[in-house]
Amino acid sequence: MPTPRVLIFDVNETLLDIEALRPAFEDLFGDGQVLREWFAQLVMYSMTVTLAGSYVDFFTLGRGVLNMVGDVHGVAITEEDWSRVGEALRSMPAHPDAADGLAQLRDRGHRLVTLTNSPRVSGTPTPLERAGLGDYIDRQFSVDSYTTFKPATRLYLEVAAALGEEPGDCMMVAAHVWDTIGAQSAGMQGAFLARPGNAVIPTLPAPTLVAADLRELARLLA
Repeated sequence: MPTPRVLIFDVNETLLDIEALRPAFEDLFGDGQVLREWFAQLVMYSMTVTLAGSYVDFFTLGRGVLNMVGDVHGVAITEEDWSRVGEALRSMPAHPDAADGLAQLRDRGHRLVTLTNSPRVSGTPTPLERAGLGDYIDRQFSVDSYTTFKPATRLYLEVAAALGEEPGDCMMVAAHVWDTIGAQSAGMQGAFLARPGNAVIPTLPAPTLVAADLRELARLLA
């Protein structure tokens, strides 16, 4: 396996812990597991609008999906409810291994960038920066700049081109197999991080590497 020069990290779930949103969902629905239902629907509908040739930013879509899930569960979602969920989405903490793992990978000469579904709001810190990880990252890419959600193949190709790199010199690092599959369809390598609630799908293209966390990924790449 060639050693990738560039590591492209997903942000939500991969670097930042979405479990921080669970208390808000427990209060809203009486069941914190609805968080996973909402997030799965959010990802599914992000892919749906891309396949349909449409686009709406991730936070706007997240609000709409929260209203949909509320209707399904018989819960009326208020402006205040969304404000709480939206703020939690923008201020998720880093996973405990993230800073150390990123530091090890950077110190070994890898170029570190991110590619996230979340939009960047001008004049405000990104969720990555709010979590204290911004200094480890060379560039932060948002799908909002391309009006296309992951895992569209062209998105990974355009990010590689913006970096002046060949796709084969890049590795996508994500806690979602759909993200590694998208990157591999563009000629990149894919590293899957086995965060809680996620697993490899044996009937789909396998990631190049599977690691428990970023520290293990650093060891495997070394």
